[in-house]
Amino acid sequence: MDFGKFLRTFFVVVRSNLNGASCAIENALWSLFVKLHFSAIQVVRAAARRLSLKLLGFALAIGMLGSMAWAQEAPDLIIKRAVAEVAAAINADRDITSGNRQKIIALVETRVFPHMNLQSMTRTATGRHWPRATPEQQQALVREFSRLLTNTYAGAFASYQPDTVIEYRPLRMQAGDTDAVVRSLVKSKGGEPMQLDYYLERSDGAWKVVDINVLGARLVDTYKNQFNGVIAADGIEGLIKVLSARNRAIEARNKA
Repeated sequence: MDFGKFLRTFFVVVRSNLNGASCAIENALWSLFVKLHFSAIQVVRAAARRLSLKLLGFALAIGMLGSMAWAQEAPDLIIKRAVAEVAAAINADRDITSGNRQKIIALVETRVFPHMNLQSMTRTATGRHWPRATPEQQQALVREFSRLLTNTYAGAFASYQPDTVIEYRPLRMQAGDTDAVVRSLVKSKGGEPMQLDYYLERSDGAWKVVDINVLGARLVDTYKNQFNGVIAADGIEGLIKVLSARNRAIEARNKA
């Protein structure tokens, strides 16, 4: 299986996990969510397509988020070096490539999430509603958001076989900058080149990814549109319940 096929597999998993339009088993559940929280099905479908593309970028980001030991290096060097390390870890363990969910989840939680600012991403996606949430609600939102991403990655890693070329653009930043964008172009066999940009911020002395842009679409912006619709209808607690229910459904399906 080439890398392009992996991306297509991940695309299907994302559609199943976050939108449900491509998964007959969960169609009723996700359709109910859509009807409750979005005013027009055309808008939902368009947002889902954009979200799917953006989350493809997260699959690649799995191999590019680096070690804390590299925190003092430039952001582009961190990302470049981490590609080989994490990809090697995946390919060296047959349990991961054969779909061992426990090992895949462990890989995500120990090698990826420590290098992403999940609280910042959740806060941005929640937008103006974040300050209104209690500390307990904020913790629950970050937990369920992280859990959703873990479930999404776990559904696609079994198909991962690196077969791609990544071209990095020159990094443009000044000394003392606390944010940076690492721009790249991903080329896989039989597929069109794909724009993949990483937005990083320096936090507590380490560079961490706070957003990803795939083909001009930003991940966090799409989540923000969806989260706002849920919060407008049912409040912060409603969003937590929706995310929790979605995660339980995904995990139950994967155990079956």
